[in-house]
Amino acid sequence: MIKSTWLFNTLLCSAAGLFLLACGGDKPAPASTAAEATGTDGGTTAAATAYPTEAWFGDTHVHTGWSADAGMDGAITGPEDAYRYALGETVKSNTGQDVKLSRAYDWFMVTDHSDGMGTISEILGGNPEMMADPVLARWSKALQGTEEEAAAAKSELVVMQSEERLPPLVMDPKWMANAWAATIDAAEKFNRPGEFTTFIAYEWTVNANGGNNLHRNVIYRDGAEQARTRLPLTTFETQDPEKLWEWMASYEAETGGRLLAIPHNGNMSNGRMFEEQRFDGSPMTAAWAEQRNRYERLYEVTQIKGQSETHPALSPNDEFASWDLWDRGNLILNPKKEGDWKHEYWRQSLTSGMRLEDELGTNPFKYGANAGTDTHTGFSSTDEDAFLGKFKTLEPRPGRWDFPLLQGPTDTYWGWESAASGVTGVWATENTREALWDAMHRRETFATTGSRMKLRFFGGFDFSEDDLDGDLAAAGYARGVPMGGDLQGQSDGSAPTFIVSAQKDPEGAHLDRVQIIKGWVDSDGSAHEKIYDVSWSGGRQPDASGKLPAVGNTVDLATATYENSIGAAELVGVFRDPDFDPDVKSVYYMRVLEIPTPRWTLYDKVHLGAAPGDEVPLIHQERGFSSPIWFSP
Repeated sequence: MIKSTWLFNTLLCSAAGLFLLACGGDKPAPASTAAEATGTDGGTTAAATAYPTEAWFGDTHVHTGWSADAGMDGAITGPEDAYRYALGETVKSNTGQDVKLSRAYDWFMVTDHSDGMGTISEILGGNPEMMADPVLARWSKALQGTEEEAAAAKSELVVMQSEERLPPLVMDPKWMANAWAATIDAAEKFNRPGEFTTFIAYEWTVNANGGNNLHRNVIYRDGAEQARTRLPLTTFETQDPEKLWEWMASYEAETGGRLLAIPHNGNMSNGRMFEEQRFDGSPMTAAWAEQRNRYERLYEVTQIKGQSETHPALSPNDEFASWDLWDRGNLILNPKKEGDWKHEYWRQSLTSGMRLEDELGTNPFKYGANAGTDTHTGFSSTDEDAFLGKFKTLEPRPGRWDFPLLQGPTDTYWGWESAASGVTGVWATENTREALWDAMHRRETFATTGSRMKLRFFGGFDFSEDDLDGDLAAAGYARGVPMGGDLQGQSDGSAPTFIVSAQKDPEGAHLDRVQIIKGWVDSDGSAHEKIYDVSWSGGRQPDASGKLPAVGNTVDLATATYENSIGAAELVGVFRDPDFDPDVKSVYYMRVLEIPTPRWTLYDKVHLGAAPGDEVPLIHQERGFSSPIWFSP
């Protein structure tokens, strides 16, 4: 274990007295239950007998061949195949390969698209009613042809859906009923409380204004009896997220159930994910902000189609901002316009949300950290040495790196741009639907690019290095709030202190460093951010400019191997904000980086004989993100 009490280390030792961890003033009363400790709201609490001591890993974004675009690409899997794979069983892939997950998930869900749910099997099977439509007949024929013909048909489907001109038969809800019932049945069949938890779920798939991705994954806390009462909402009925929240509220009122909606990563929304207006262009309202905050608690920071943490142009001082960038266009590659990026990324939304809270009374962008794969094969694979790709046409084979993943009129995203990402960790009192969903609702989650590293993040006002020598979680819950929580300012203006803890993936790479990213909005409404290195491996020291040297690189490009001879198995620390202003709202989250390791493209090069070009990255640094902690004066 490597400990670090963050006092700027040797860089600012002369000023260390300014940042001592002794804090006076009001202290929060000890929390006697997890419900009190986690600061829950909306009527959702954790079990009152204990605080969470275990992180459970799963995927919130999985498509099978039952999703129209996956099926159009040749996927033949169904929900039961996805669950068996998630449990660690050997199954047949869409290309006939035996595939097996290296480690089973703790929880899982299938989120097939509600749009066109149940139609793909009819198209593939040549349903006479559908074959009377020339477009559907042409698609059916393409699916029996070459991979290129199938991929072209899939791209056409996505474009037509984004332009709201799909054949009427595809939009007929009569095809959905059987598919939705079977989706629920599969979730119920594989749900094993305490051992392997499944959730009933679907994806609501908005491709507004020509491919601007505003998708949401809708997650049920409930079982089959409630979920069967109504069919999922489709974008054939509405593309307005506000109408989705109304649908969710209506469901809850009728059934007594609970729902969450997790927005898709916003890097392909062309500036619409965090636009500061309602979907129809009208001004935001207090009710709009409240509904968004109520139903959207987590945000997808990373997945197969890149990351939405931040962009190098938005965070020029962040040396780790340039990773897995999909920043050229939307879902059908319509190019971005100037200014789009600032409304697509999580970090910037966190600061703008605090500004909007002053205007609207509620923070509409108060998002915790989430990650999912968005696989369209049925198989949630994040292991770099066994990455199964996003689509059937990108399952392992030598040439997949230069096979088109998404195509548009002016650009293409290629197979090599896919990321083997990501996974969500949930701190819950037990591995059940109710406990996991409640933890997601209170945002006690962290996201990783696939690693099973474990992150802990607590905020309070009197944490010290002594807390690291005992049960730091007990100290965190007793005298502070965990990730996803809120800190109220103290009467004496004391700066908050934070406990950070990161444990490596037991089967993965050592850790490079732990950072805290801070965002705030000044009195003029301008957003700011700063990145602090809190704890790191080795004997490195910041240079005169405050920059921490790189951890090193042990990757062997000839063998696609690396050594855990650098880095640390565990990093912990205590951080007190040296730039704290007690009168300014602030948001903090924790970022952890592993040492460099081989990317899936290097494994393809070494083991499949692939020959990727110089533009293809072969090495990367896996990373994880905690949900934020918000400070209010």
